[in-house]
Amino acid sequence: MPIIDKNSFEIISRSPDQTRRVGMRLGALLRAGDVIGLVGDLGAGKTTLVQGIASGWGSLDAVSSPTFILVRVYRRLDGGRLSHLDAYRLSGPSEATDLDIDAMLAQGPLVVEWADRIQDALPTQYLQIRMRWIAGEQHDFILTAQGEHYQTLLERFKQEVYG
Repeated sequence: MPIIDKNSFEIISRSPDQTRRVGMRLGALLRAGDVIGLVGDLGAGKTTLVQGIASGWGSLDAVSSPTFILVRVYRRLDGGRLSHLDAYRLSGPSEATDLDIDAMLAQGPLVVEWADRIQDALPTQYLQIRMRWIAGEQHDFILTAQGEHYQTLLERFKQEVYG
């Protein structure tokens, strides 16, 4: 279990609905160019969290795992696009670079499942969410801000969650 520092925040989710609500609060704060890196094993709740993020960001599109197509794009009425990349099947950072991450970031936020597999292809500053299954429907999420912008985002998120 990692030590929680001042740039991190821990949440325990007790149900898929609660995980989606956490995602909705985070999604409402995201802007074009923001990167959320999800790290966790199968069953850690990554896709469920992304469902909430997309909804909170303002997309009405259905969210599902992009494992077999690599990237799904969710749209918003104002033309914004949230990109959802699944790095599980990528061989490494160079293959991710070929997907033109910069273009995705210019259109909207980017959420990356299995972000640790393509770390070197991602910006150095982002919000990492380490996710793990505890038991039953219970999951543990540790959000860690990498960079000043993401520290501010994390502070705003804490306010959204706890007031």
